[in-house]
Amino acid sequence: VQLTESGGGSVTSGGSLRLSCVASGYTSSDNLCMGWFREVNGKEREGIALLGSDGTSSYGESVKGRFTISQGNAKNTVILQMNSLKPEDSGLYSCGAEHPNWIDGAYTCPPTEIYGFWGQGTQVTVAS
Repeated sequence: VQLTESGGGSVTSGGSLRLSCVASGYTSSDNLCMGWFREVNGKEREGIALLGSDGTSSYGESVKGRFTISQGNAKNTVILQMNSLKPEDSGLYSCGAEHPNWIDGAYTCPPTEIYGFWGQGTQVTVAS
């Protein structure tokens, strides 16, 4: 699976950016758990928005209410809409993915620590 991000850039505080991640190199009928992660100021990469193979979403506390993750028009695309951006949101944003597990009759996403597919990342800079 290859992941390609786009949409990063520079904005002023309070602005918005829209990131896109396209997955390729896998069977379209397969499910993927996908999410957005970021590295800020040399800190450890954190998961900020996750999209389950069933369409459910979850967010980190630092972005809840400001960021929205969604599936794009194509099944292999995930979008991160970032509003009300703050300077502390600046960092390298990466798309991560992993195949879900089939457990008790349902697809379940594994912990993000074992996500095995990653994009190169796209830089987001928010000026005060």
